Amino acid sequence: MYPLKFKPILKERLWGGTKLKEVLGKPIKSQITGESWELSGVDGDISIVANGPLKGKTLQELISEQGEQLLGKSVVERFGDEFPILIKFIDAKRDLSVQLHPNDALAKKRHNSFGKTEMWYIMDADPGAKLIVGFNKNVDKQEYVQSLKNNTLLDLLNYEEVAEGDTFFINTGKIHAIGAGVLLAEIQQTSDITYRVFDFNRKDKDGNYRELHTELALDAIDYTKKDDFKVSYNHEPDKVNSMVESPYFKTNFLELNQNMQLRIEDRDSFTIYMCVGGEAEIANATGRARIKKGETLLVPADSMVIDIVTKGAKLLEVTI
Repeated sequence: MYPLKFKPILKERLWGGTKLKEVLGKPIKSQITGESWELSGVDGDISIVANGPLKGKTLQELISEQGEQLLGKSVVERFGDEFPILIKFIDAKRDLSVQLHPNDALAKKRHNSFGKTEMWYIMDADPGAKLIVGFNKNVDKQEYVQSLKNNTLLDLLNYEEVAEGDTFFINTGKIHAIGAGVLLAEIQQTSDITYRVFDFNRKDKDGNYRELHTELALDAIDYTKKDDFKVSYNHEPDKVNSMVESPYFKTNFLELNQNMQLRIEDRDSFTIYMCVGGEAEIANATGRARIKKGETLLVPADSMVIDIVTKGAKLLEVTI
């Protein structure tokens, strides 16, 4: 199977803007497009192939027809016919809600879903743009609930000013929010389960407050202050630099100024490339495809060698 590109699934959001078009070239017309789902196996939002002979096929159809060849034997053994990763670009013109995600056990029990561990790579940030990640001190459930009643939750939260290249790993249970002015790449478990706990008292286009999940969140939150979210990684050019290695996905950073060949016959996993800068042509023995900043590519697991041809590119490489 050749390297596969997919049609972006564009999502309007209350907090969205226009950077997905202006910076990443996405085909949007709305002024509030917040997300581009690049690679999705979520029910109702299944990605569709955009290139080559398989154009028009859904990701789910490919998994049914080419399971191990596409995903890898070990991935199929673990996840069956579920695609385990959801890939997005996110543009926050306004602050996202303060939220968190349940772990696998809780998500399975309540929603028959995976939990949602995720990571963020900052692609662009307005001056002073920030993220909310975790608490600024240890709190307990009682103090947290009281802060909701007093409308003082924001006083308990940790704020991180961000710049291009900053990377964050968000464990399940960690309270968080993407702040206004941030454009980022998101890699996460395949799950759309979010517990929204504060939304800045704002209303949607119909004049309604968005639903909060206060009670559901109480047993899902990690109330302890932790400094485990900022990812430190090497930026050595023309090398594979490890960023995140978790049970759910592994992510590397490649800043290439020249061509690179990777032997992956022992990987036993698909490989995803998110282009976060420049452009590159990526090939295996069966075919090739070009990606530029803001595009994503899936290299099937049956590939033995990946050739990356470029004069300059920044890539996130994601595997299981």
